[in-house]
Amino acid sequence: MTPMLAQRHLPRTAPPPGTDTGARARDWAEIQERMLVPLYDAVYARLEIGRGSRMLEVECGSGLALLMAAARGATVTGVEEWETERLALARERLGDDAGPPDGGARLVEGTPDDAAADGAAPYNVVTSFQPVGCLAGDSEGLAPVLASAARHTERGAPVVLAGWGPPERCATSSVLRVATKLADPMRGSGSWRPASRDDLEEVAERAGLRPDGSGRVACPFGYADIGSAVRGLLSTGLFDAAAHATDQAQVRKEVKEALHPHRRKDGTVWMPNIFRYLIARVP
Repeated sequence: MTPMLAQRHLPRTAPPPGTDTGARARDWAEIQERMLVPLYDAVYARLEIGRGSRMLEVECGSGLALLMAAARGATVTGVEEWETERLALARERLGDDAGPPDGGARLVEGTPDDAAADGAAPYNVVTSFQPVGCLAGDSEGLAPVLASAARHTERGAPVVLAGWGPPERCATSSVLRVATKLADPMRGSGSWRPASRDDLEEVAERAGLRPDGSGRVACPFGYADIGSAVRGLLSTGLFDAAAHATDQAQVRKEVKEALHPHRRKDGTVWMPNIFRYLIARVP
């Protein structure tokens, strides 16, 4: 891993004491990650991802977006600096086989520079589906990582960033506000904040990329019951700062209460949301 990039990357709050990080990674992979499938589908359709696509995903997590791109015929590389448990699940999903140059998947614990050193570059599309703008300060370290990815990507190639849509169009915002209410306001970064209109464009410009179109996608969050909704939402890490400021039991209690208005008669939980993506170009 490249130490300089690691220090400048996205600010992360360590999981609260007592967190079973392996279980949380499974909750992400089995419950929460699928909520973004409409976003992946929309981006892949617009960019015509398929055979001939050599895709790098930054912060690939447990690899669902990579799996979907590979199913379309793309050659995929995923890098993940932080969520090592999620990366292990991605290896199970994709059967990481050291990534032959003309096909298959490669998964790298580290940065885009680390992946390039292993011979995965050059790419002709880069994606960063981890939503930008949902934590205070979360975009500050992303620009240098995208700039690193761009160095190993063909000129004119698309780089995709994703983020939450307007808070008034995202029902989950009412639940995420629990994270802000409970978090220590003196900590600053690490607590949830509503997305701003230009979050994605600002990151792209700092990375030296040229914005070239955007889109919005409906990504409803649907859960079998309140319990699975709590597990899924906590797996995002958006409530970690709140759990540090109070405790996990308090966070779970308040998240459950915030979810009740979204509970339907059959016990399921349904929250309509809009996500936004930006397509930028490597100069």
